[in-house]
Amino acid sequence: MHLIRRRSTLPTSKPIPPEQARTAIRGAILFTIAVLLALALAWRLREVLALIYVSALFAVVLMPAVNRIMSFRFRGTRHASRPLAILLLLSGVFFAIVIFFVVALPPVIRDLHQFATDLPARIPPIVARLKRLPLADKLGVDAIAQRSEDALSATAAYLFASFPNWMANLLDLLTAFVLCVYFMLEGEFAYRWLMSLFSVEHRLRLAVTLQKAERRTSKWLFGQATLMLILGVASTLVFGLLHVRYFILLGVLMGLMNCIPIAGGVITILLVGMVAALDSWAKMTAVFIFYAIYVNVENAYLTPRIMRQSVNLMGLTVLIALIAGTELAGIVGALVAVPTAALIAVLMDEYFVQKDLS
Repeated sequence: MHLIRRRSTLPTSKPIPPEQARTAIRGAILFTIAVLLALALAWRLREVLALIYVSALFAVVLMPAVNRIMSFRFRGTRHASRPLAILLLLSGVFFAIVIFFVVALPPVIRDLHQFATDLPARIPPIVARLKRLPLADKLGVDAIAQRSEDALSATAAYLFASFPNWMANLLDLLTAFVLCVYFMLEGEFAYRWLMSLFSVEHRLRLAVTLQKAERRTSKWLFGQATLMLILGVASTLVFGLLHVRYFILLGVLMGLMNCIPIAGGVITILLVGMVAALDSWAKMTAVFIFYAIYVNVENAYLTPRIMRQSVNLMGLTVLIALIAGTELAGIVGALVAVPTAALIAVLMDEYFVQKDLS
């Protein structure tokens, strides 16, 4: 009896009116259609959205340098304005790129042009020497030579046919550059507008999370850029002292590829070793000895001190991010892969990871 009385006293749910139920169903259907249309539009504009994302991310990465320039002041002058600081930063980057192209690339282009000019005259003597080898007829030397010439012709045709694609990529690069400048100039207004779409409670939490992601990304970029600069300068000096061909280009390449854990350095040093072997085996051995010494110094001394306050991303995570970014957006995707991975890691740590309170 007591159980029956208790059950009778429980609150009963009121039935939903038919009109209200139909309204809820129509609202759910319209919301689903709107989401599908938004996803279809995003897929249609995926290249534009990727360009906007890359530009905004580069603007976030470059803003600490802009703020540092703005905080600097000469005697008797005021702090530099944001447009002037951006102009100074971009001028320095442009000047460095021009110096690199003027100093490092002409020797490579000259040697490639000389090689392409001398190649047709060198093929017949090489084929004649190969024919003197035992079993040359069974190896098909003539067929190999003909395939080599066809491959060279196909490569030239491919480069000529891909010229419009290169121009399109150059246009995208210029567009990203302009967008990056606008994001650095007016990014704060866009950020405030984006935050206004969330409620106050969620807005504060998201703002704190994004600031944490920005700090971690900036620390990683600063540490990685320092390691890349040290390796690039050391490699350029050592390769120059060893009189390795194209030592400036190879030194810069060594520094840039240092952002890829293990694989980047191994691939680049093998390339440098092959270039050094064109002159002598002693140069190749000296190059490998230098890299072995540098790797031990970097792992034992430089990395623990420079990357101590980094984003704490594992080398496997960085490598996977680089592979995925390259597959999705080529070179640009590789450039923004690690900052994006750091951002995703911070967001997942804040909103998805279940932390043990104990």
